[in-house]
Amino acid sequence: MSARGRSYRYVGPAELKAAVQPDSVGCRIGSAADFDGWIAERSAAELTEPFTFVVGTDGVLRLAPRRSEHVACAGGDTILSAGEIGFLREADRWAVSEISNQSTGYCPDISSWSEVARALDDVGLERPSGFTHEVVFRRCPDCQENNIVREDDFVCVFCGGDLPETWNVDPIM
Repeated sequence: MSARGRSYRYVGPAELKAAVQPDSVGCRIGSAADFDGWIAERSAAELTEPFTFVVGTDGVLRLAPRRSEHVACAGGDTILSAGEIGFLREADRWAVSEISNQSTGYCPDISSWSEVARALDDVGLERPSGFTHEVVFRRCPDCQENNIVREDDFVCVFCGGDLPETWNVDPIM
């Protein structure tokens, strides 16, 4: 755990982490001015889809195009949360329209919302009270595969084993 909260190491395919280049790191959004500059460069087409996001261990939001890998957005680093985020213009300001913790590379727990909320508040973005789409990740203790739990069915889709109720994707953290 970091001083801020649980941190998450990359747990996805090693070849994706090995391919991370310094120029692939997501755009650091530490202030309203950073966000205004970044969003102004987005096309209308880009704004119709969610973007990739991570919150670094420094508590700062990083954004990248949707089809970016979370590990690239994070520069291969450990993070406090990750997922997908969409924005919409409300009156004279931008707001978060949708947000999830969907990142199969980091598999962050839904409890990482507090870190996301803090990072969005630091930028001054209106936001929902939680993830608009929560993804529950668990590692199977029997076959060691990562699973997405659907409809509270804590059964491994790979081997049929029982999945734990609490987050366990990275046992080292």
